[in-house]
Amino acid sequence: MAGGSGSYHEPYELLSEETKNMHRALVTVMEELEAIDWYQQRAEACSDPELKSILLHNKNEEIEHAMMTIEWIRRKNGTFSDQARTYLFSEGPITQVEKAAMGKEGGSGGEQGGGSSSTSLGIGSLKRGGR
Repeated sequence: MAGGSGSYHEPYELLSEETKNMHRALVTVMEELEAIDWYQQRAEACSDPELKSILLHNKNEEIEHAMMTIEWIRRKNGTFSDQARTYLFSEGPITQVEKAAMGKEGGSGGEQGGGSSSTSLGIGSLKRGGR
């Protein structure tokens, strides 16, 4: 992971093992996503059906790798986990999911970033079956 290790923005010796491991995971996901893109483009441009099939198989393997690493990140990072629970497998327009999660559904007209005097965290609307 020589390329990924060179992308530290702070002195390596000042970073905890937890941060170093998270960096490894994040760089891995970026690399897997890049590989997915490459395989998709190659498969789409490929004129040989057998090679195209192999390239699409490889792309799907990279998706598996990315998702396994994303799950590891979700398990290690509470904020990542919370965001995954909000957005993944949701239905409807994603920006509406965001508005509901932030308590903005219904056109309250409040300013983003907290112009409201409410003490609510804005997550009640995500509960099924009401309060």
